[in-house]
Amino acid sequence: MKKRNKIIVGTRGSELALWQARWVSGELTRLYPSLQIETIIIKTTGDKILDSPLSKIGDKGLFTKEIERALVHSTIDLAVHSLKDIPTVVTPGLTIGAVSEREDVRDVFISHPKKKYPSLSRVPRGGTVATGSLRRKCQLLNLRPDLRTVDIRGNLNTRKTKLEDSDWDGMLLAKAGVTRLGWADMITEILDPTTILPAVGQGALGIEIREDDEFIASLIAPLNHRATELTTTGERALLRHLEGGCQIPIGTFGRIDTGKFLLDAVVGSLDGKRVVRGKIGGKPDDSGKLGTSLAQELLDKGADKILAEIRSM
Repeated sequence: MKKRNKIIVGTRGSELALWQARWVSGELTRLYPSLQIETIIIKTTGDKILDSPLSKIGDKGLFTKEIERALVHSTIDLAVHSLKDIPTVVTPGLTIGAVSEREDVRDVFISHPKKKYPSLSRVPRGGTVATGSLRRKCQLLNLRPDLRTVDIRGNLNTRKTKLEDSDWDGMLLAKAGVTRLGWADMITEILDPTTILPAVGQGALGIEIREDDEFIASLIAPLNHRATELTTTGERALLRHLEGGCQIPIGTFGRIDTGKFLLDAVVGSLDGKRVVRGKIGGKPDDSGKLGTSLAQELLDKGADKILAEIRSM
């Protein structure tokens, strides 16, 4: 195993992505004070195309492909991603070397600052809520079919400005990103994770490395959080069996409660009129198998037809 005194970290250039890369670098510096760490910013397809909804420009690897290419070519030594952005079938030769302890997994509602609704339920009938996620759109419309949704892209600052300059009533975001960037005071309501199920892997960081790089693997091993690894393994197994991606309306909520792994999941149509839900529980070490079993149950209950319709579009 060849040791190095300097490593290179690859990341996207958004404010949140840089926060994530700095967090990983900070943890490694704390563990290995003499280690030199350089960060390289890499633009991904999802960063370059900002004028179209994500669902219109592709699916798997939108925010990881170019970074993974740099990893394969040894331009960087490790890549820091939001785990939810990493495809469930990892690029050959690469592996997820560590999964960080999960931040709060829930989604949040942020009211328009001038309208100041105390909760999502208080948005009037016919109101407008912005979201860049088909998963959130589907579940929101299932919960409140009277609302309309608009697509929103960009970093948190951009989205905040767009909301303020609009006549929308509010927007939905992941609490993890809002919290990490110090914008928690913007949050109007934290949404129940069994009502609006989160994205697969939401709130966790995935540190991707080359499969044969034993030195980097040993370096980042202390950053792996076993409970988060187990819960997200179940979520990712479910998504893999459904052959879904981040632009398909699939939500999951995995957690370990009193020593048991619990997993809720939902698959829905884009208009929210049809949803298929399910849940499963078992041993944490069996989370992958349980995720696959729940996915098959959802397919048998009609999720296959919903997914086929969405893919055909």
